[in-house]
Amino acid sequence: MPLSPTVPAGPSRSYWHVVWRQLRHDPVALGSALVLLLIVGAAVFAPWLAPADPYKASMLRRLLPVGSAGYWLGTDELGRDMISRLMYGGRLSLLMGVLPVLAAFGIGTSIGLLAGYMGGKVNMLIMRVLDVFYAFPSVLLAVAISGALGPGMSNSLLALTLVFVPQVVRVAESVTTQVRQLDYIEAARMSGAGALSIIRVHVLGNVLGPVFVYATGLLSVSMILASGLSFLGLGVKPPEPEWGLMLNTLRSAIYLNPWVAALPGALIFVTSIAFNLLADGVRSAMDIRR
Repeated sequence: MPLSPTVPAGPSRSYWHVVWRQLRHDPVALGSALVLLLIVGAAVFAPWLAPADPYKASMLRRLLPVGSAGYWLGTDELGRDMISRLMYGGRLSLLMGVLPVLAAFGIGTSIGLLAGYMGGKVNMLIMRVLDVFYAFPSVLLAVAISGALGPGMSNSLLALTLVFVPQVVRVAESVTTQVRQLDYIEAARMSGAGALSIIRVHVLGNVLGPVFVYATGLLSVSMILASGLSFLGLGVKPPEPEWGLMLNTLRSAIYLNPWVAALPGALIFVTSIAFNLLADGVRSAMDIRR
């Protein structure tokens, strides 16, 4: 994203007006936002929208097909209503997908600002330590950390956060290094402004935009990784509904009732694609000269 040396205090109101106007004319981004809004709405209002108790099992109605009377999307391997479990499962799946990115955004931006502004040995120390994480693919690193910490939702959230922090730090450090070399930063420094004041007033506004755009692109990755951890038994534990865990428990029914077994995977796919397309739309809208 291009940086302008003429805007020392961060993006102006007119800039965000242009960004919003760009997004309004992007049908793919708007469609993706609508899909995400429907999925989030179904998850948030699941207690009022779900037609049945997502935990109530019945071996007499196990693996009913899609379109069965009273069970629009069928039932799972224990006879629990699929549409109810998918709605409730969206709560944990979205939480595990979004929360690590938000935490990594806050932590990574702070560390990246420090490394980029201080430079020198401080920068080298921070970046070399974080480079160790780049020796491993994200999937392998998430599985290794989660496996070492043990199964559970909190450990999975921590593992995913640790995976994303180095990536956010690298982007924040790169942008901060560019910004601190601009003339108005040097002028503020020569006027006697402290480091914290310069970072808060002059640097932070220019860094948050690119880092935010990058972080939105991580949401789809986080959704897939979180579901993968639950699928492997390292995330949410039964009987809690979560899309990755549901995909795991239903895999034995793939030959008996493939449509029902594929529903959690389809929701993971649709949600991750919607996050990815929306992130592309935001990135394109923000990629303008102020």
